[in-house]
Amino acid sequence: MEKNRSRVLQYILVILVGIYVGISIFRLVKPSGRSVDINAVNSDWAKLMLVLQSVDNGYVENIDHAAVTEDILPKIMEELDPHSVYLPPMELEKAEESLQGGFDGIGIQFNVPNDTIVITSVISGGPSERAGLMTGDRIIKVGERVVAGVKMAQDTMVSLMKGPRGTNVKITLNRMGEKEPLVFDIIRDKIPVKSVDVAFMINDTTGFVKLSKFARTSYPEFITALATLKSKGMRKLIFDLRDNTGGYLDQALMLCNEFLQKGDLIFYMEGVHRPRQDMFADGSGLCKDVELAVLINEYSASSSEIFAGAMQDNDRAMIYGVRSFGKGLVQESINFSDGSGIRLTTARYYTPTGRCIQKPYESYAEDFYERYTNGELFSADSIKVNDSLKYETPKGRIVYGGGGIIPDVFVPLDTVGVTEYLIKCNRQSMQIRFANKIADENRTEMRSLNDMQSIEAFLNRLNLESRFKRFTSEAGIVPKDSEWKISGKIIMTQVRALISRYTPLGDDAFYPIYLKTDNVVKIALGE
Repeated sequence: MEKNRSRVLQYILVILVGIYVGISIFRLVKPSGRSVDINAVNSDWAKLMLVLQSVDNGYVENIDHAAVTEDILPKIMEELDPHSVYLPPMELEKAEESLQGGFDGIGIQFNVPNDTIVITSVISGGPSERAGLMTGDRIIKVGERVVAGVKMAQDTMVSLMKGPRGTNVKITLNRMGEKEPLVFDIIRDKIPVKSVDVAFMINDTTGFVKLSKFARTSYPEFITALATLKSKGMRKLIFDLRDNTGGYLDQALMLCNEFLQKGDLIFYMEGVHRPRQDMFADGSGLCKDVELAVLINEYSASSSEIFAGAMQDNDRAMIYGVRSFGKGLVQESINFSDGSGIRLTTARYYTPTGRCIQKPYESYAEDFYERYTNGELFSADSIKVNDSLKYETPKGRIVYGGGGIIPDVFVPLDTVGVTEYLIKCNRQSMQIRFANKIADENRTEMRSLNDMQSIEAFLNRLNLESRFKRFTSEAGIVPKDSEWKISGKIIMTQVRALISRYTPLGDDAFYPIYLKTDNVVKIALGE
């Protein structure tokens, strides 16, 4: 089966593209610049070629070759494994954009409470800041298209504002204190995309870094954050990889290198057509003496698992959280000249002890549901392990392969503080809507809050608890005293964090407040 799948990867795309589109239209080129020989068709595929050629030459009606090709290619890739995919031009552009570290646009972040775009931050130095947009502005039109109150998908809103750098887009918005809508002509430009969401000192000696993805710029972003944290006295780092689904393998490799000693094995790759390749640390890392804690959850995948596995197998860090996703496959990008491409699984990667942490393909559809129903997210005893896939680290810790990284310190899903009132508030985004209201009422003062001390002092003056209860009650969500006693602290932490995001510090103010109720962070800190 594996041999047949491997052959499909090499030949089926070439055959279909050659027959349906023609050599002159599709010339497949690998990223290295080496052309794929479109005539190198294995004889094992002679029958398939005969069927396709017969259809092409003799079918009763004309065939829409492009439509057939676009329909067939995804189905072929789906039969191989869950991570080998065909990406049409627009999907490929979006996939690469999210990892390249930048895109062309206007430079804002926003949310959409009450079906209206509300700007939560304006990227410093970006085109929107230069044009004069402000946090709290409500965008009602992009170009001539109304985007407020029309239940437009958020992806559509984003696509309207994006566009090639140097092009113009007209933004019409409402601003508090202005009776009439304001119109801005904005010249789109390159907008940097951060993968380090936040980096700050969580106490006098412990730094905290949250990495959202392994993008092209992740390593230099991390090094910049590291220099700042070390200058502030960091001796321990909490590295948050929760919800990080992976990205570029080389970024994971370079980040691992920062923490390991010379000669430590980081991981190795191997496949039917890829001989084993070992990746070792070179000893040049700047964090070899920094105590490390790594946070993972069920959505931490691929490069996140490479990093966590390398730290765990080298006895370099303690891993906290719940079992990770379980993706142990390496994809290679092969781009086509029409702007489409494939992500092709070419090898498996293995952690230093020899673990392959890829979970079975057949478990993908129900995996998260099963984790929840069998109690795995709530109890370490519910994690299923395979004793035949047991490995031992240099210091004698037992680790397991076969489906994700099992943390050293299991931290269950936190259900403390959950009440019906909290659930209703979350469903109707009451915390976000209330934060927008408070920010609107205090916009001028909030723009001058440039440090955590002034932000905390500002929040303490607002009587937020009683005002939030009144706000939700007016919307028909009335808290019982017993519910507020259970959920109040969580809700107020969320509200304070969301309001602080409207200050110039943005996420640098949001996370220090929000993480105060994070049970995984607390345990990693030893609290």
